[in-house]
Amino acid sequence: MPRRVIIILLDSVGIGEMPDAEKYGDLGSYTLGNVALQRGGLNVPHLQKLGLGNINSITGVPAASVPEGNFGKMAERSLGKDTTTGHWEMAGVILKRALPTFPQGFPSDFIERYELEIGRKVIGNEVASGTEIIQRLGEEHVRTGKPIVYTSADSVFQVAAHEEIIPLPELMRICQTARIMLTGELRVGRVIARPFLGETGNFYRTSNRHDFALEPPHKILLEYIKERGLEVCTVGKINDIYAGRGVTDYVPSKGNMESVDKTLAYMDKVETGLIMANLVDFDMIYGHRNDVEGYAKALEDFDARLPEIFGALRSEDMLIITADHGCDPTMPGTDHTREYVPLLVCGPILNKGVNLGVRSTFADLGATVVEYLNTEPMANGESFYSDIRR
Repeated sequence: MPRRVIIILLDSVGIGEMPDAEKYGDLGSYTLGNVALQRGGLNVPHLQKLGLGNINSITGVPAASVPEGNFGKMAERSLGKDTTTGHWEMAGVILKRALPTFPQGFPSDFIERYELEIGRKVIGNEVASGTEIIQRLGEEHVRTGKPIVYTSADSVFQVAAHEEIIPLPELMRICQTARIMLTGELRVGRVIARPFLGETGNFYRTSNRHDFALEPPHKILLEYIKERGLEVCTVGKINDIYAGRGVTDYVPSKGNMESVDKTLAYMDKVETGLIMANLVDFDMIYGHRNDVEGYAKALEDFDARLPEIFGALRSEDMLIITADHGCDPTMPGTDHTREYVPLLVCGPILNKGVNLGVRSTFADLGATVVEYLNTEPMANGESFYSDIRR
């Protein structure tokens, strides 16, 4: 039977501070544990049965006496704690130098050169919440036509523009210009187009966001699989994060539940290879906005969909549930947090109840996937397939 691997990334669902968390200002971070504790417990029976509570102590999620999955957690070896860094490491890219961030905004000489290139002055150039900055600067943008440039604790250059003031094709053009110009010390992980609509006092972001990602520096997990002649189908922002490298088909997604729907659709039609989905709401809607109750509810909503995913598994499938970093909504500020990420692995032909321990790098996930799909080995990571093979 042809083999498939389904990877579901719960964006920002960290499982406890890493040993170097203090260097990042993240001492005490524990996204899952702190959300559960402050909420008074989580009701995630399907994740619990897989072994989520066997990894760390989580209020309301007891350890399973006989887990139906295999469990562990992964440490990030790369420096940094952003989306690109976490996703790249799973795919075999370990960064020895963190992607640059700009807590004071981008250098004025770069902004001046950028304005000349795009033929418009810009406003903003500061660290800000995307939803907040369009309310604060949206009226000036509409009046002047100046795009709003901002960044965050991530390695990102973001451009917000009202779709009726700067049409989408032009917004994409000026973002692509930024991607080309941001080199050397300014080499950010992503340039993000952030279109919005509405009127003063009621501006809202649309679903037409697009990420212009930095190209990975060498061959990645998805390319190993594609070169083997297998399918690589992605849901949500995965395609953008990897700059399309190795992807054979992709679908965008507007939220967690739509991402689950589209993952299930791929599981119904894809015969062999990799299906990889990112569920962004945990991070974008709840983590960055310090919404503990929303975060907890989103976890429970995802858990409630797991029976559908389990029911769609074929005999040779491997399902992996993990995350790319933390974003503890109980911590001061709204930044990502430097945490371990959970690792839950199951499949009809796999062992159950194996403690996979603390993996020394996210790349162990990619190394396992390429071994399972019988492709060329990756340069980084140590496969745990032998531990769970029946």
